[in-house]
Amino acid sequence: MRNAELSSPPPTFWHNLLTAALTSPWLLLLVVALSFFWQLGAVPLYDLDEGAFTEATREMLDTGNIITPHRDGEPRYDKPVLIYWLQAVSTQAFGFNEFALRLPSALAASLWVLALWGFVRKRLDAPTAAVAGLTLALALQVSIIAKAAVADALLNLLIALTFFEIYRYFLEPDAPANRRYLLRAYLWMALGFLTKGPVAVFFPLIVSLLFALSTLRWQMLWHWLKAIFYPLGWVIFLLVAGPWYLAIYLEDGVGFFQSFFLHHNLGRFDAPIHNHSGFPGYYLVMLPLMLLPFSGWFLNLFSTLKQAWSDLLERFLWLWFVTVFVFFSFSATQLPHYLLYGAVPLFILMAKHRAALTNRWLAFIPPLALFALFVALPLLLDAAIHIAHGIATSPSAEVRELLTLQPHTAALLGASRQVLDLDYGIAALAGLLLTVALLRWSTPPLWQRLIFAGLVQTVVVYGFVVPRVFDVLQAPVKEAALIAKQLDLPTVSYRTSLPSFSVYRDAITPQRPPQAGDLVLLRLDKLPLLTRDHPDLQQEMVYQRGAVALVRLR
Repeated sequence: MRNAELSSPPPTFWHNLLTAALTSPWLLLLVVALSFFWQLGAVPLYDLDEGAFTEATREMLDTGNIITPHRDGEPRYDKPVLIYWLQAVSTQAFGFNEFALRLPSALAASLWVLALWGFVRKRLDAPTAAVAGLTLALALQVSIIAKAAVADALLNLLIALTFFEIYRYFLEPDAPANRRYLLRAYLWMALGFLTKGPVAVFFPLIVSLLFALSTLRWQMLWHWLKAIFYPLGWVIFLLVAGPWYLAIYLEDGVGFFQSFFLHHNLGRFDAPIHNHSGFPGYYLVMLPLMLLPFSGWFLNLFSTLKQAWSDLLERFLWLWFVTVFVFFSFSATQLPHYLLYGAVPLFILMAKHRAALTNRWLAFIPPLALFALFVALPLLLDAAIHIAHGIATSPSAEVRELLTLQPHTAALLGASRQVLDLDYGIAALAGLLLTVALLRWSTPPLWQRLIFAGLVQTVVVYGFVVPRVFDVLQAPVKEAALIAKQLDLPTVSYRTSLPSFSVYRDAITPQRPPQAGDLVLLRLDKLPLLTRDHPDLQQEMVYQRGAVALVRLR
């Protein structure tokens, strides 16, 4: 009997072993490598965002102009310069390719996790820090921007660093380190101002004021006022951010300032930019999708709200999240990744209250729904194609005219169905079955099982889903660009904005009126318009795949 006991360790042994593994910084390091660096250069750049950023970087390297970003020969005033500089340095070191262009984002996201881990480890404990880091690294929207050649991963790193310094400053207002916290906060804000502009200053300013006011203590408000009017801090801010803003003013005049500050910042609040309009409750829908597979874990946080106000850290975190959520909910321009500016508090709160997650259906319905969608996707596409075919052959001309899909949409449906092959089906079904098994596995706490669900999600999404999506949407753009580069003919873009085409073609692609001898890049549904606008020119289809076409005019 004694031997049997020795050979069968009690359940708590395995529980402790699993907990130790999931709260180990070494596991966190492996998860960061999987989530941020695996498949980093495996798929083409996506349009519009990656294409626009990387084309500006390509033209910066091509022209040697490191002050004013350009896209297809025109100034690109959408964002400040820091991300372009980092992408340029990366491509000089590793070659001009997808991996090098996305590497600054992956590194920034890794530092973002490290900063979170260090902050939580100091303020709470090491296991909670590891769990917060794991949820941050495995959340769907975070991993997406970590693998994207855009400015958002870098900006989120700098915003998080700023907020961490602000909390340290408030918590230890009389400590010798107080001055250091404040100076670092100004440094991170300055770098954020070079990355995406006023957002890097606006939210730290507002949230810190709300936090100071929430304490109902004049001393805290006085510390806030001292921080805001700290001369040395503003000197650092101006020394870091000022030179480039001065340089672009001297080079371009007020053009950047009018476009960037008035149109791309204030204008986003008043009217949708690039058709990125949402709807009432947009972020109520998008937030759970962004946090997958941890959406149910997040919803469980509302059961902890009663005691949150009495805890200074939790009060600070909730004010940070709610301020960002409310502000962008009233913005005319709405995009999912805007909420990431306020998402860090959620990962800390989820980690802190992980033991409060006890409803397995609340925890697992979101990842189960995601994998069920993946499994059903081929059937849904088959149904959509069948319906489209039925509409196209309808005897009613009014029905056909009203409901027939645009040519590019029909082409995308067909191409999407073709890439959802057997390997995809096996992976999606395996993901669903593993998630069901995690739901039914009763021994580990729910938060541990959700971490495993996050690992499964990462493997399926980036190993099987994303490569197929990009094969349909972006591989044709890359293939068309390489053909155009080989033909070396004058090339224009007609009523189509696909900036990654210029990146892969390694040349500017203007949007001037096409003429005889031109290669024309266009979306398939624009082909009838090209014929209408230029009836005197003959068209030769050089390349067509999915919704992308390359036509030679004679």
